[in-house]
Amino acid sequence: MDYQIEQILKQLGIEKINPGLCTGGEWQESHGEVLTSVSPADGQEIAGIRLATLEDYHAVIGKAQGAFLEWRKRPAPLRGEVVRQIGLELRRYKEPLGKLVSWEMGKILQEGMGEVQEMIDICDFAVGQSRQLYGFTMQSERPGHRMYDQYHPLGIVGVVSAFNFPVAVWAWNAMIALVAGDVVVWKPSSKVLLCAVAVHKIISGVLKANKVPEGVLNLVATTSRYLGDELFADPRIPLISFTGSTKIGKRAGRLIGERLGKSILELGGNNAIIVTPAANPELALRAIVFGAVGTCGQRCTSTRRIIVHDSIYDQFREKLSGVYKKLKIGHPLDPASHVGPLVDCGAKETFLRAVESVKKEGGKIITGGGELTGQGFESGCYVTPAIAEVAGNTPMVMEETFAPLLYMIRYHSLEEALAIQNGVPQGLSSAMFSTNLLEAERFLSAEGSDCGIANINIGTSGAEIGGAFGGEKETGGGRESGSDAWKTYMRRQTNTINYSTNLPLAQGIEFNV
Repeated sequence: MDYQIEQILKQLGIEKINPGLCTGGEWQESHGEVLTSVSPADGQEIAGIRLATLEDYHAVIGKAQGAFLEWRKRPAPLRGEVVRQIGLELRRYKEPLGKLVSWEMGKILQEGMGEVQEMIDICDFAVGQSRQLYGFTMQSERPGHRMYDQYHPLGIVGVVSAFNFPVAVWAWNAMIALVAGDVVVWKPSSKVLLCAVAVHKIISGVLKANKVPEGVLNLVATTSRYLGDELFADPRIPLISFTGSTKIGKRAGRLIGERLGKSILELGGNNAIIVTPAANPELALRAIVFGAVGTCGQRCTSTRRIIVHDSIYDQFREKLSGVYKKLKIGHPLDPASHVGPLVDCGAKETFLRAVESVKKEGGKIITGGGELTGQGFESGCYVTPAIAEVAGNTPMVMEETFAPLLYMIRYHSLEEALAIQNGVPQGLSSAMFSTNLLEAERFLSAEGSDCGIANINIGTSGAEIGGAFGGEKETGGGRESGSDAWKTYMRRQTNTINYSTNLPLAQGIEFNV
């Protein structure tokens, strides 16, 4: 099938070799080696990226520092106007960018297009937010005084994004940071650098047209060979948003914390859905299948565990395994595909090892769990999504396997289901399917789910940008995107004004000299 790859690359301005360094409207010369991006869909080489070095990074940070001094002066609604125009450009390039996301990362086309739509949605959200950077007015205990708080731009925001969402996570952070008056330095995953290059090519015209200072939106496309801990430990970056594994997130959090920097950590998930006897079974099935196999199980919000009541367990298992057997696994740009490849062969090997570990721990594989080879699967990155029956939160279940491996667990009482749901180190997303008001409300109460996201009658994945996104425990505790997450990207200041001719002290203190 002809997927018109060359046309896509041409539309996005992707060349045979692309610089890995951009300061907004201008591309800079990078000095590292050339990394070739290879598609997990078909094993084809897409294009090369000349990586940025540590010296290149320091040069960009210097430019970003200077740009911040100018950008923070531009009124927030005018910063929002730039974001609005970025959203319009993303609309123009939604199809080619969505296809590149699918081809370079491996998620199916519907998800690739949906990811670009997330970028557009956060632009729309941020435009409105640019006129709503509210503070509060408080009542002073001192006569003739007024108190209020306000929010100011913070400085440089470092965004370190993961491969599973090559472009959306940057937009969640960068668009809010822009309206807040911050500047952004983006270090994308080395597995999907071309998507980042394409984004900066799309937005460069908007930045030039609006005379946005060079250094406001920056790209440093590189690998850990050139840039790693130096970014987290850099005192010039007051806030870093890191999306990735819990292991690396803990290291990042320590390095950022040692210099008293701020961090948004979006780390691992081990997300569960409780299916009660009062559930709509068809609704639950649809949510579970997409949550477990969407992005080939490589979302931090992917459904990892389903906790099903004993009275409906056997029937639900049969229906679920039947749906799994109907899934079409294939090239992500094929509109008929439900599941694409894993991001690389390393991820495939991790999946296969996890399946074997489940068996050794006494689990039973109901369906799937193998690799696919032969025609159409030449890249070596394709697997069959697996369902495993397990007795509870076994050692393997406690870990996050970033692949389409779904665990089925029986429960007898709601107390038991909640204990299983909360009995893992991660705390990102969770859901319950039930039409029983009492058990639904209990799930959402303080004694219910301990996750940052808790849903009723929808799945664990597919969060909207209007809500703050993030989780608890080993998920990191950070929040980004919607609600009042914008406050993290600004510094808060409390102000008191004395408009009287006296100087009363707080708490009634008398101090006369």
